[in-house]
Amino acid sequence: MTTPPPPGTSYPLVLVRRAEPYRLSLESTARLSGLPPELVRRFVALGLVDAGRDDRGRLWFRAGAPAALARAQRLRAGLSLNYAAVGLVQDLLDRIDLLERALRRSERAAKERARWT
Repeated sequence: MTTPPPPGTSYPLVLVRRAEPYRLSLESTARLSGLPPELVRRFVALGLVDAGRDDRGRLWFRAGAPAALARAQRLRAGLSLNYAAVGLVQDLLDRIDLLERALRRSERAAKERARWT
């Protein structure tokens, strides 16, 4: 059993940082997406992927950014889309995904209600 410290003992101040939503550097994001950093910067400038900036102006990305960048590049290369069209197709694909998830939830709820009637 340990004894408590004597009264008046001071403890060092411990700073706890909150987890930041932007945690991937430009270099890491580029490597994980398979794209050159300059192309990643261009996609950020065009609004095809979100990024935050720190006090020094460096770009930081969320964990899902490499997948979003790779998808944008596949749309551009695979369908020969321009950047504006890539953004539009990404928005449409995201909306379709939301609608499909809502439909699945609704179908599950209907099945659950049917079980109890």
